Formats: sequence, structure tokens, C-alpha cells
Amino acid sequence: MGFLDILLGRSKPAAPDLDQLFGLPSAAVTLQAAAGFVPTGTGAVCFASVEGAAFAGAQQEAQALLDADSERTGPPVELSRDEYGYSWLVSRREPDDLPALVSDLHAVNTALEGTGFGPQLLCSVVGFRDGGQRRLDLVYLYKRGTFFPFAPLAGEAERRDNALELQIKAALGDDLRIEQDLARWFPIWGAPGL
Repeated sequence: MGFLDILLGRSKPAAPDLDQLFGLPSAAVTLQAAAGFVPTGTGAVCFASVEGAAFAGAQQEAQALLDADSERTGPPVELSRDEYGYSWLVSRREPDDLPALVSDLHAVNTALEGTGFGPQLLCSVVGFRDGGQRRLDLVYLYKRGTFFPFAPLAGEAERRDNALELQIKAALGDDLRIEQDLARWFPIWGAPGL
């Protein structure tokens, strides 16, 4: 950052740090102890699709990388689009195998980043539920290098449990790099697979 940037109040955005994803298994232990949430075994990577053979090849390579995993049980990795046109690569693992799920998400992000499509990456999401079947997602913002909790309320209205989100923010502050700007805690309504 230059002197002029300092004078004008500009700052550099945080660089993505995909290794932050590997903090999720230890954060899951804290999450279970503090709030009773356990992993669902489902996670997803969201990215903006780009037309062209190069991007289609990179996307297929990332999906094939996960589908080739001989340890995978259950359905293969699925690719879907949401109502806003974003693509979601959804991975499912056994709920108690969060490290493998995190490795899947890391592999997809790394594959897309390595082929030059890092700017298309938006977020990675891991799902959790508690004994009362409340849903909680931990969302990793690729461009910010931070996490935030997303807790949609059950029902048809798009409403969030803000109190729960703030409780999770406080509980996971030592485990994950939490996004401090609450305005960046974007809702991910209707995220495929979650």
C-alpha cells in the first residue's frame, strides 16, 4: 500500500487464505460444546460461472477430482445453479468426517484458483444442525478470507436468527477468522444442497 492510499483512506483487501478452511474441524468441536451444533456432512463451493471452454474444463476437473475419491460414500458430487445464476458444487460426506469434507472444499477452491479462475470464487459453505433441527451454515468468503455464521429460521419467510449468529460469532472467535463487518454477512437463501 502506498502513501497516497493511506492519505485517501484506501486499504488493500485481505488476500484469500484457503488454508483457513482447515480450521473448521476444530471450530466444529467448539461449536458443538458451545451451542450443540454438529456437522451435517454437506458442504458446497459457490462460484460465478463463466462462458467458455477453459472454465468448463476447470469446472469439470474440479468435479472429477472429487468424484474420483474412493473413500466417498453416498451420492457423487453434484453441480447445480441457484436462482441468481451462481454455480454450486455440492459435496456430501458422513457427518462425522468433517476433515474429508473440508479437504473436498479446499480441493475445489484450489483447482479453480490454480487454473486462473480465482476471481470467480465467491464462498464455501459447511452445514450444521442442532438437536432441535435448527440450521447453521459457516460461510467462508473467498475474497475476504473470513468466515461468518448464517442461521436461517425455519419456515417459508426468509428470516435469520441474528441472536444465534452473534452467539456463534462470539463462540468461534478464537477458532476462525470471523468477518467483523456484519454488513458482509450476506444471506445465502436457497443454497443448493444445504
